[in-house]
Amino acid sequence: MLLWVGLGNPGAQSALNRHNVGFMAVDAIAEVHGFEPWKKQFQGWASAGRIGSARILLLKPATYMNDSGRSVGEAMRFYKLDLPALTAFHDELDLDPFRIKVKTGGGAAGHNGLRSIDQHLGQDYRRVRIGIGHPGHKDRVTGHVLGNYAKAEMDDLADMLGAIAAEAPLLAAGDDTRFMNDVARRLAP
Repeated sequence: MLLWVGLGNPGAQSALNRHNVGFMAVDAIAEVHGFEPWKKQFQGWASAGRIGSARILLLKPATYMNDSGRSVGEAMRFYKLDLPALTAFHDELDLDPFRIKVKTGGGAAGHNGLRSIDQHLGQDYRRVRIGIGHPGHKDRVTGHVLGNYAKAEMDDLADMLGAIAAEAPLLAAGDDTRFMNDVARRLAP
C-alpha cells in the first residue's frame, strides 16, 4: 500500500489558497481514478483506491499545515508503512507557478507541513513539489502562500491538476522522471 498525502489547511476559507494545492492534487487524483468517498480518518479525510496494481490511500490532514505529521504518522503506523511508501503533495515557493518536480528526501525549505512530517517520521519520503512561485520579497511570502489563486490562474490550475491526476499511474509505478516529463508535456503551450 502507498500513502499519498495532500498538504493544506482545512476549511472553506482556505480551499483556494496556494498553500492548499496539495489538497487540490489528491482531490483530482481521487476524482479521476474513482477512489472511494472521503471519510474522516487519521485526524483528516481519507480515500482509498487503486491506480494500476497499486493500492493507495489518499489523505488530507485536518490538523492544519503546521501539525500535518500527526495525521500522517497515525496513518503510517496503522498500515505499518515504511517511509518509501509515503508521497507528500505540497506547494513550493522556489518553483515557477504550475511547474512540478519530484524528489525524495531533503529539507523542509521553510514549509511547515514538511517540517512537521520530518519531525514525526524522518525525511526520506517522496515529495511532489507543486510550484506557486515566489512573490519577490520575503515580507510578501505569507500573503502569497495564504492567498487564493487569482481568477486569471484558474485555467492553468485546472490544467495542472488534471495533468497530475492523468499521469498518477507513473507515480504509482515509481517512474518519477517520466511523471515529471509527461506532466510538463501536457502543460506545454
